[in-house]
Amino acid sequence: MREYEVALNPNSLVKYLRKPADEFTRHDIIRYIEENSIEQVNFHYAGGDGKLKTLNFVITSRQYLESILATGERVDGSSLFKFVDASTSDLYVIPRFRTAFVNPFSEVPTVDILCSYYTREGKPLESAPENILRKAHERFTSYTGLKIKALGELEYYIIANKDTNLHYPATDQRGYHGSKPFAKFEHIRVEAMRLIARCGGKIKYAHSEVGNFTTEDHYYEQHEIEFNPVNVEEAVDQIVLAKWILRNIAYKYGVEISWAPKITVGKAGSGLHIHYLFCNENGENMMIENDSLSPVALKSIAGLLSKAKSLTAFGNTVPTSYLRLVPHQEAPTNICWGETNRSALVRIPLGWVLKTEMVKDANKPFEISDVPYIPGKQTAEFRVPDGSADLYHLLAGMIMAMQHGIEMKDDGLKMAKDLKIEVNIFKDENKHILDKLDHLPVSCWESAEELEKERNFYQQDNIFPKGTIDNFIKLLKSYDDKDLSERLYGKTEEIKKLVDSFINYQ
Repeated sequence: MREYEVALNPNSLVKYLRKPADEFTRHDIIRYIEENSIEQVNFHYAGGDGKLKTLNFVITSRQYLESILATGERVDGSSLFKFVDASTSDLYVIPRFRTAFVNPFSEVPTVDILCSYYTREGKPLESAPENILRKAHERFTSYTGLKIKALGELEYYIIANKDTNLHYPATDQRGYHGSKPFAKFEHIRVEAMRLIARCGGKIKYAHSEVGNFTTEDHYYEQHEIEFNPVNVEEAVDQIVLAKWILRNIAYKYGVEISWAPKITVGKAGSGLHIHYLFCNENGENMMIENDSLSPVALKSIAGLLSKAKSLTAFGNTVPTSYLRLVPHQEAPTNICWGETNRSALVRIPLGWVLKTEMVKDANKPFEISDVPYIPGKQTAEFRVPDGSADLYHLLAGMIMAMQHGIEMKDDGLKMAKDLKIEVNIFKDENKHILDKLDHLPVSCWESAEELEKERNFYQQDNIFPKGTIDNFIKLLKSYDDKDLSERLYGKTEEIKKLVDSFINYQ
């Protein structure tokens, strides 16, 4: 690892051990703990509700430390997952050393590590969310020879007492990239960025978002943290960790954090857009060919479009998800894609593909001789998911859909060509285009129906166990929201009750 990379890396273990996190070994963790007077170790693992769980260990001897790092610990799986029966509930949680970080909230020096689930036979738990994602990625790589990197855009609202907004009020729904004092909670966002980075998260940037409004009792302000592309499994880990960190910071400051898809009708909702790119064995970005989207990128988009309806079962999991997926809110409703088009389901954002020298022009009249071309930034963005997404299952489903598109070969290219849209489909003059496009589900119930139609696709090669699909369908239908939009139309108080019931979901 280059010396300057060590110096700039905020993870204490990377700096001390002078190696990247993906090379951490058990002996590295033990050495760091011994030489830095660490008193405690915490294991973390995502439960069935998507939230991080914690198991605490006080270090009493080197032998004990070596034991827990070598063999993990036993947990009650039936209390973590609904699909685990109490009669065979024991599971192992085994640490993944690359995820180790110093806990930024603990009162005593503590190292935390994320874990994976294993069965009594020592095999990965087939239905564990992180294992489903791993299986989908391995299957994709085996077929294509490519690996996937991904990143999430984590949008969220900070909710505080109304008196927060006494001075320099922000303009309603005009909070995008606002600065202090108009954005009141920049300090929380910046603190979260620092701590996420120290815990191993690779952050691209963060800013205030469009949404802000005041009710009779509360002030609501929207923010976003966007990550850099990393291995697809790590991409999910860092979002789950980021949610945990944000909630801890909010708790400290006496405010509330919510990534609910919709806080109230007529105001910006919170999405969780997922960007992805493909890399070859040399780490080169394969999304571009001859300065345009490559065939493999186009076919992957076709795959996402073909399975978009059923993917909502993993990415839009509560009734308020479908209050966000409405026209004129920069959220998709119809199955199409476009370049830099925010009304589309898949968007191709600007990717620094052309070899321009904008920095020279921006810095005239000073001469700048060294302008490096930095390739490999192009991604595709799946704009459907929101903060209720079950991320491990969502990314697994997306990977399977992308592989399906690649397997479609020329049919995938034709589908991509036919469903490319260059205009805002919600403008009146484009209604003739909108009317020809297929529509996303409008409720959890409809999403469950789409998943039922596609269950054989997701269950192939046992990527998604049958019981996992059954549980998603059961949960989505339990909301009984088939005609919810019609039932709630114009009923402000009932909408508020519904929103409040999902304000802290996920």
